[in-house]
Amino acid sequence: MARRPRSEMIAETRAKLLASARHAFGTVGYAEASMDDFTGEAGLTRGALYHHFGDKKGLLLAVILQIDAEMTARLKAVADRAPTRWQGFVAECTCYLEQALEPEVQRIMLRDGPAVLGDPSQWPTASGCISGMAASLAELKAEGVVKDIEPEATALLISGASLQAAQWIANAPDPQAASEKAIKALTAMLEGLRTEQGE
Repeated sequence: MARRPRSEMIAETRAKLLASARHAFGTVGYAEASMDDFTGEAGLTRGALYHHFGDKKGLLLAVILQIDAEMTARLKAVADRAPTRWQGFVAECTCYLEQALEPEVQRIMLRDGPAVLGDPSQWPTASGCISGMAASLAELKAEGVVKDIEPEATALLISGASLQAAQWIANAPDPQAASEKAIKALTAMLEGLRTEQGE
């Protein structure tokens, strides 16, 4: 039997550790997740974890980056389905808040992530989110759909408000009710950006 390429074995090891850790972090939380449990579940050793991710915190960051990429893909798909660029922008912003209702997103992205890794606005993915939103706002401004706002500053404000709202939803006694209130408020805020021409 031919020996598998080293790169393939490395990718498989990383994928196993990520899947096992993601399950553990999503079900019992970061604090209760045991490195021995999820390395054992993956059929690997602690040494493999340390080699690929440094430590438990590094593994959490890798899981967060994986979930963030999936969330971003869903947001893009929602925006792409909208009939206009403006409707796509609003749909993308509100979809982010809707994702805050998902148990895995709540626990890993909105509770444990900030508690362990600090301010999400400083995470590696934050700058890409801001630049993408700023680019959309710049296009909407050029088309006369939104007012003469500074795109990057506006993107930072929307992103900050959305993150705070998402964390509020994740920690609310009734997340569904909080989500509905947050989406209504965010939509009203976004509508304030539009020109009369864009209405």
